[in-house]
Amino acid sequence: MKTKITYLITLLFLSLTLASAQNEKDLETLSIFSELVKAKNYTAAYSPWMELRARNPKFNKAIFIYGERILDYKIDNSEGEEKISFIKDLLKLWKERKAVFPNVTPTGAYLAKACQLEYEYRSLLSKTKSALYAAFDNAYTTDSKTFTNPKSLYTYFSLMVDLYDESQKTAQELFSKYDDINEKIEYEVKNYTNKRNAFLDEEGAVKELSSKDARKLKSYDSYLRAYDKIAGSIDTKLGARANCENLIPLYTRDFETFKTDGIWLQRAMNRMYAKGCNDDPLFVQIVEQKNALEPNADTAFYLGILKDKAGKSSEALSFYNQAVELESDPFEKSKILYKIATNFKKKGRFGQAKSYFMKALRANPSMGRAHLAIAAMYAKSANNCGTDNFSKRAVYWLAAKEAAKAGRIDPTMKKSAAKSIANYKAKAPTKSEIFSSGRAGQVIKIECWIQRSVTVPSL
Repeated sequence: MKTKITYLITLLFLSLTLASAQNEKDLETLSIFSELVKAKNYTAAYSPWMELRARNPKFNKAIFIYGERILDYKIDNSEGEEKISFIKDLLKLWKERKAVFPNVTPTGAYLAKACQLEYEYRSLLSKTKSALYAAFDNAYTTDSKTFTNPKSLYTYFSLMVDLYDESQKTAQELFSKYDDINEKIEYEVKNYTNKRNAFLDEEGAVKELSSKDARKLKSYDSYLRAYDKIAGSIDTKLGARANCENLIPLYTRDFETFKTDGIWLQRAMNRMYAKGCNDDPLFVQIVEQKNALEPNADTAFYLGILKDKAGKSSEALSFYNQAVELESDPFEKSKILYKIATNFKKKGRFGQAKSYFMKALRANPSMGRAHLAIAAMYAKSANNCGTDNFSKRAVYWLAAKEAAKAGRIDPTMKKSAAKSIANYKAKAPTKSEIFSSGRAGQVIKIECWIQRSVTVPSL
């Protein structure tokens, strides 16, 4: 019995010794290729990386993180069959990562990466548009929550448009997919905007942040700029395919089928309004049906629009305020308030418009487009809100100041804000005019609906 126990202890010791030796060998190999990757010597890193990948893929997550960089380099620096083999190996690596480290390999995110890679090398891989779309669609429907890459969302929709143009997809499929992806982008914009707003004070200025939070804010801003760009690209890609001439016959045909479907009604009325089809009787029919079935902030807003068109301003305002009250989510409330403000702006009712733009900013301090809209109203009112030529043109300083706020609080508005600022400043009094007027440093009261003051620049 004693001999047997001694044998087991010896066996256990040998096993531990071997395991320790193996662990040291794996650690050494990991260290070798990690340092080579950090030095961007991917060619030298390839062999030890492949060795550890084959021997013990569970050893460390760095095998997959650095492996992706190595294979990216190999793909970029190879041709023909060799390039294809590296592309396929990267696709295989992502599958291996999912099998080995499932908790840190989001399904939607990595399926989207795989789809995007196949799309970028579609010619080499002989991938058809329909096969690529099917892969993207599978990725999105499997795990839309982590399918968040802006570029992949655009590619996904772009393939749908191409298939529609080739008569492989119907108009209803096209518009439904547009709504799916547009709603996804809006969700992500809301997500990152809310995260960003947590770092702002009541004036929309960034609070004093730790280096960690500053990095987070930079990341949020980057995502918001990317989603803003992609949203515009998706609308451009859709183009005239979703104009009133196409939407109205489609929605007229399908209304009876979907008149009890709240999602269909919501999307139809939103799309018709966005494309300027709200003068058509069908828009009225859809809004009233949605309001009867599932009244919400949007239906109240659209009912306000209809009352406005009928010349019933007081009733319209009542519906607009009802729309605001029905929406409890601050981000969604800001969108409703912005729509109301924009409607007043179009009618030239600038005082009311500004009031609602300011309410939108209180709900969402990152909404730079509200500041740009106010600045545009100031500029348009310049000739009506001054007592002489100098004071009229002084309004442009106020407009420029307002536009500058947009660039400070909203990462997606920096270019637009800069362009507006330059335009307004060019229309304001010049240095020589300030000198000859003798009003440098003076405060000018802007009358009419604006009721603001602006300081003449000092020379």
